[in-house]
Amino acid sequence: MASMNRLHQWICSSGRWARGVEQKLLPWALDGVELGTGTLEIGPGYGATTRVLARRAPGRLSVLEVDAEFAGKLQDVYGGRVEVVHGDGTSMPFPDGGFDTVVCFTMLHHVPSPEQQDRLFAEARRVLRPGGVFAGCDGRASTAFRLLHLGDTYVPVPPETLPRRLRAAGFGPAEVTLGKGRFRFRAVRE
Repeated sequence: MASMNRLHQWICSSGRWARGVEQKLLPWALDGVELGTGTLEIGPGYGATTRVLARRAPGRLSVLEVDAEFAGKLQDVYGGRVEVVHGDGTSMPFPDGGFDTVVCFTMLHHVPSPEQQDRLFAEARRVLRPGGVFAGCDGRASTAFRLLHLGDTYVPVPPETLPRRLRAAGFGPAEVTLGKGRFRFRAVRE
Protein backbone atom coordinates (compact mmCIF):
# COMPACT_ATOMS: atom_id res chain seq x y z
CA MET A 1 0.00 0.00 0.00
CA ALA A 2 1.22 3.48 -0.85
CA SER A 3 1.69 5.80 2.08
CA MET A 4 1.03 9.52 2.33
CA ASN A 5 2.23 11.91 5.04
CA ARG A 6 -0.30 14.09 6.89
CA LEU A 7 0.43 17.26 4.91
CA HIS A 8 -0.03 15.39 1.65
CA GLN A 9 -3.27 13.83 2.94
CA TRP A 10 -4.56 17.25 3.97
CA ILE A 11 -3.77 18.77 0.57
CA CYS A 12 -5.31 15.90 -1.42
CA SER A 13 -8.50 15.97 0.65
CA SER A 14 -8.91 19.76 0.49
CA GLY A 15 -11.53 21.72 -1.40
CA ARG A 16 -8.76 23.74 -3.03
CA TRP A 17 -7.24 20.55 -4.50
CA ALA A 18 -10.70 19.40 -5.67
CA ARG A 19 -11.32 22.73 -7.44
CA GLY A 20 -7.89 22.60 -9.09
CA VAL A 21 -8.54 19.06 -10.27
CA GLU A 22 -11.88 20.04 -11.77
CA GLN A 23 -10.88 23.37 -13.29
CA LYS A 24 -7.31 22.72 -14.42
CA LEU A 25 -5.82 19.26 -13.92
CA LEU A 26 -8.43 17.01 -15.54
CA PRO A 27 -9.23 19.35 -18.45
CA TRP A 28 -5.52 19.46 -19.27
CA ALA A 29 -4.85 15.75 -18.65
CA LEU A 30 -7.82 14.62 -20.74
CA ASP A 31 -7.63 17.23 -23.50
CA GLY A 32 -8.46 15.33 -26.69
CA VAL A 33 -9.27 12.05 -24.89
CA GLU A 34 -12.76 10.65 -25.46
CA LEU A 35 -13.95 8.62 -22.49
CA GLY A 36 -15.74 5.56 -23.77
CA THR A 37 -18.76 3.63 -22.56
CA GLY A 38 -16.57 1.86 -20.00
CA THR A 39 -13.93 3.86 -18.11
CA LEU A 40 -11.61 2.62 -15.37
CA GLU A 41 -9.83 5.01 -13.02
CA ILE A 42 -6.81 3.56 -11.21
CA GLY A 43 -5.90 5.04 -7.82
CA PRO A 44 -8.57 7.67 -7.13
CA GLY A 45 -7.49 8.16 -3.50
CA TYR A 46 -9.79 10.73 -1.91
CA GLY A 47 -11.93 10.89 -5.05
CA ALA A 48 -11.44 14.44 -6.34
CA THR A 49 -10.85 13.05 -9.83
CA THR A 50 -13.69 10.52 -9.50
CA ARG A 51 -16.16 13.31 -8.74
CA VAL A 52 -15.32 14.95 -12.06
CA LEU A 53 -15.21 11.70 -14.02
CA ALA A 54 -18.61 10.62 -12.66
CA ARG A 55 -20.12 13.65 -14.41
CA ARG A 56 -17.95 13.47 -17.52
CA ALA A 57 -17.87 9.76 -18.41
CA PRO A 58 -20.68 8.94 -20.87
CA GLY A 59 -21.02 5.36 -19.65
CA ARG A 60 -19.99 3.04 -16.85
CA LEU A 61 -17.26 4.30 -14.50
CA SER A 62 -15.25 1.90 -12.36
CA VAL A 63 -12.51 2.86 -9.91
CA LEU A 64 -9.76 0.65 -8.50
CA GLU A 65 -8.30 1.78 -5.17
CA VAL A 66 -5.49 -0.03 -3.31
CA ASP A 67 -6.28 1.52 0.08
CA ALA A 68 -9.23 -0.26 1.74
CA GLU A 69 -10.22 2.79 3.79
CA PHE A 70 -10.29 5.07 0.73
CA ALA A 71 -12.22 2.42 -1.25
CA GLY A 72 -14.80 2.22 1.55
CA LYS A 73 -15.23 5.99 1.64
CA LEU A 74 -15.60 6.12 -2.15
CA GLN A 75 -18.25 3.40 -1.94
CA ASP A 76 -20.11 5.44 0.70
CA VAL A 77 -20.04 8.56 -1.49
CA TYR A 78 -20.77 7.05 -4.90
CA GLY A 79 -22.84 3.98 -4.04
CA GLY A 80 -24.38 2.56 -7.18
CA ARG A 81 -23.28 5.39 -9.50
CA VAL A 82 -19.66 4.20 -9.66
CA GLU A 83 -18.31 0.66 -9.35
CA VAL A 84 -15.73 0.90 -6.55
CA VAL A 85 -13.28 -1.99 -6.33
CA HIS A 86 -10.63 -2.45 -3.65
CA GLY A 87 -7.61 -3.89 -5.44
CA ASP A 88 -4.11 -3.44 -6.77
CA GLY A 89 -3.33 -1.86 -10.15
CA THR A 90 -0.51 -4.37 -10.69
CA SER A 91 -3.00 -7.27 -10.57
CA MET A 92 -6.40 -5.97 -11.60
CA PRO A 93 -9.52 -8.04 -10.89
CA PHE A 94 -11.09 -7.22 -14.26
CA PRO A 95 -11.46 -9.27 -17.45
CA ASP A 96 -9.35 -8.72 -20.53
CA GLY A 97 -10.62 -5.99 -22.85
CA GLY A 98 -13.41 -4.75 -20.60
CA PHE A 99 -12.79 -0.99 -20.83
CA ASP A 100 -12.65 1.64 -23.57
CA THR A 101 -10.54 3.99 -21.45
CA VAL A 102 -8.19 3.55 -18.48
CA VAL A 103 -7.06 6.68 -16.65
CA CYS A 104 -4.91 7.60 -13.66
CA PHE A 105 -4.04 10.98 -12.24
CA THR A 106 -1.17 12.03 -9.95
CA MET A 107 -0.79 8.52 -8.53
CA LEU A 108 1.97 6.78 -10.51
CA HIS A 109 4.65 8.22 -8.20
CA HIS A 110 2.96 6.36 -5.31
CA VAL A 111 3.51 2.96 -6.95
CA PRO A 112 6.42 1.56 -4.90
CA SER A 113 8.87 0.61 -7.68
CA PRO A 114 9.49 1.04 -11.42
CA GLU A 115 8.86 -2.71 -11.83
CA GLN A 116 5.43 -2.37 -10.21
CA GLN A 117 4.70 0.70 -12.34
CA ASP A 118 5.53 -1.38 -15.42
CA ARG A 119 3.16 -4.15 -14.21
CA LEU A 120 0.45 -1.51 -13.77
CA PHE A 121 1.04 -0.36 -17.38
CA ALA A 122 0.77 -3.96 -18.62
CA GLU A 123 -2.43 -4.47 -16.62
CA ALA A 124 -3.91 -1.23 -18.01
CA ARG A 125 -3.24 -2.55 -21.50
CA ARG A 126 -4.73 -5.96 -20.67
CA VAL A 127 -8.05 -4.55 -19.44
CA LEU A 128 -8.41 -2.20 -22.45
CA ARG A 129 -10.24 -3.28 -25.58
CA PRO A 130 -8.23 -2.99 -28.84
CA GLY A 131 -8.19 0.69 -29.78
CA GLY A 132 -8.76 1.71 -26.16
CA VAL A 133 -6.84 4.60 -24.61
CA PHE A 134 -4.68 4.72 -21.48
CA ALA A 135 -4.30 8.34 -20.37
CA GLY A 136 -3.44 10.41 -17.34
CA CYS A 137 -0.92 12.67 -15.71
CA ASP A 138 1.60 12.77 -12.91
CA GLY A 139 4.00 15.17 -11.25
CA ARG A 140 7.57 15.67 -12.44
CA ALA A 141 10.42 15.11 -10.03
CA SER A 142 11.60 18.28 -8.31
CA THR A 143 12.82 19.39 -4.91
CA ALA A 144 9.39 20.83 -4.00
CA PHE A 145 7.60 17.65 -5.15
CA ARG A 146 10.02 15.55 -3.09
CA LEU A 147 9.53 17.71 0.02
CA LEU A 148 5.75 17.29 -0.24
CA HIS A 149 6.33 13.53 -0.22
CA LEU A 150 8.66 13.22 2.80
CA GLY A 151 7.68 9.97 4.49
CA ASP A 152 5.50 8.99 1.50
CA THR A 153 5.93 6.29 -1.07
CA TYR A 154 7.61 8.40 -3.75
CA VAL A 155 8.92 6.91 -7.00
CA PRO A 156 8.55 9.56 -9.71
CA VAL A 157 8.21 8.44 -13.33
CA PRO A 158 10.75 10.18 -15.57
CA PRO A 159 8.50 11.35 -18.44
CA GLU A 160 11.21 10.74 -21.03
CA THR A 161 11.15 7.01 -20.17
CA LEU A 162 7.38 6.63 -20.41
CA PRO A 163 7.00 6.09 -24.19
CA ARG A 164 9.52 3.23 -24.10
CA ARG A 165 7.95 1.70 -20.98
CA LEU A 166 4.43 1.88 -22.41
CA ARG A 167 5.65 0.31 -25.67
CA ALA A 168 7.24 -2.52 -23.64
CA ALA A 169 3.83 -3.02 -21.95
CA GLY A 170 2.27 -3.58 -25.37
CA PHE A 171 0.91 -0.15 -26.30
CA GLY A 172 1.40 1.63 -29.58
CA PRO A 173 3.38 4.87 -29.66
CA ALA A 174 2.77 7.00 -26.58
CA GLU A 175 2.33 10.76 -26.49
CA VAL A 176 3.85 12.59 -23.51
CA THR A 177 3.34 16.32 -23.01
CA LEU A 178 5.24 18.32 -20.41
CA GLY A 179 3.47 20.97 -18.37
CA LYS A 180 4.46 23.13 -15.45
CA GLY A 181 5.62 20.62 -12.82
CA ARG A 182 3.75 17.74 -14.41
CA PHE A 183 3.28 15.66 -17.53
CA ARG A 184 0.36 14.02 -19.27
CA PHE A 185 0.37 10.90 -21.37
CA ARG A 186 -1.80 8.81 -23.63
CA ALA A 187 -1.24 5.55 -25.43
CA VAL A 188 -3.50 3.29 -27.47
CA ARG A 189 -3.83 -0.47 -27.23
CA GLU A 190 -3.19 -1.66 -30.76
